[in-house]
Amino acid sequence: MAIKADEKKKIISKFSREKGDTGSPEIQIALLSTQIEKLAEHLKEHKKDIHSRRGLLAMVAKRRRLLSYLMKKDEARYKTLIKEVGLSK
Repeated sequence: MAIKADEKKKIISKFSREKGDTGSPEIQIALLSTQIEKLAEHLKEHKKDIHSRRGLLAMVAKRRRLLSYLMKKDEARYKTLIKEVGLSK
């Protein structure tokens, strides 16, 4: 369920805003989205894993807060991010 190091590096390089950027909201949201997708697949198979479900809900809430923050700060960055991550409707 954890993101592998090489996969994490790819996500960071894709969403970084400048060289050495590892903590921007874009990167955090992309990493959380990847973790959420993996955990959702796990929960489809293991329906009674309540502890992981709680972790999933916490990650979704954190991603929602980060998306809200990014929308308030810079709506253009928000719109491009949700398209790239695949969160748009």
